[in-house]
Amino acid sequence: MAEVEASRHKRRPLTGPAGAVALAAASIGLWATTGSTAQVAGLPAPDHVVVVVMENHGYNQVIGSPDAPYINNTLKAGGADLTRSFALTHPSEPNYYMLFSGSDQGRTKDSCTGVGSLSAPNLAAGLIAAGKTWASYNESLPRQGSTVCSSGGYAQRHNPWFGFSNVPTSTAKTMAQFPADFTELPKVSFVVPNLCDDMHTCPVSTGDTWIKNKLGAYADWARTHNSLLVVTFDEGSTWSGNHIPTVLYGEHVIPGSSSGATCNHYDVLRTLEDLAGLTTHAGNAASASDITGIWT
Repeated sequence: MAEVEASRHKRRPLTGPAGAVALAAASIGLWATTGSTAQVAGLPAPDHVVVVVMENHGYNQVIGSPDAPYINNTLKAGGADLTRSFALTHPSEPNYYMLFSGSDQGRTKDSCTGVGSLSAPNLAAGLIAAGKTWASYNESLPRQGSTVCSSGGYAQRHNPWFGFSNVPTSTAKTMAQFPADFTELPKVSFVVPNLCDDMHTCPVSTGDTWIKNKLGAYADWARTHNSLLVVTFDEGSTWSGNHIPTVLYGEHVIPGSSSGATCNHYDVLRTLEDLAGLTTHAGNAASASDITGIWT
């Protein structure tokens, strides 16, 4: 974690009046506005981005493992491997909030709390405010918009969007609603498998097969349809130093590329916001860095 914190302090500084405003906005939970993403060098503008969040495995438990042939032989080999990707804390729930909103929002443990109790900036609210589309696809969610804490393998603590009043609960869909026609996907969406298929309680091989079966067709399509698949993890194992796998795959990703720059959930959030063309950034994403060096 010290390595991650050090990298965060080395990020490009915000200077002058604009920097002061951005830092003040981030500190009180307001949107921070930056220049147009047309000015962000080297980032594509995909039509669709799908982010799938897996659970509780360190980098070396997945990358290079024979138990994850699809992630390694297809997504990593044909996409980009972020070799220095880190989660920010333990346990799981605060990491989901950090990835989604640039802050843990006071969540420090795994629990089912406060549906709609927050109004802070977040990825979905930013997309909606900009007139862009958002949805989440949640395996084992009983029905669209259900705020139940748990149901079978479903766990609400992995779904931070329910914590925010500025994200309609109707945008939380079941995995069965993931469209067969990928042109119907929103601009940005998150996919959250249940507690078995996300590798939380079942083996790496189970999650790897699930990604292939549920998202393999989208991944193939994304390669030729200006779209992107991101596979990442909420946190690493306790002995991994929170070093997690993060793999990107799509038309504008250089096949077989890698980035050795240290990054974390805030950097991934910042990149998602900029890929979507947002000019506002939630929480700590305002001072984070875009993921670069992997794009065609």
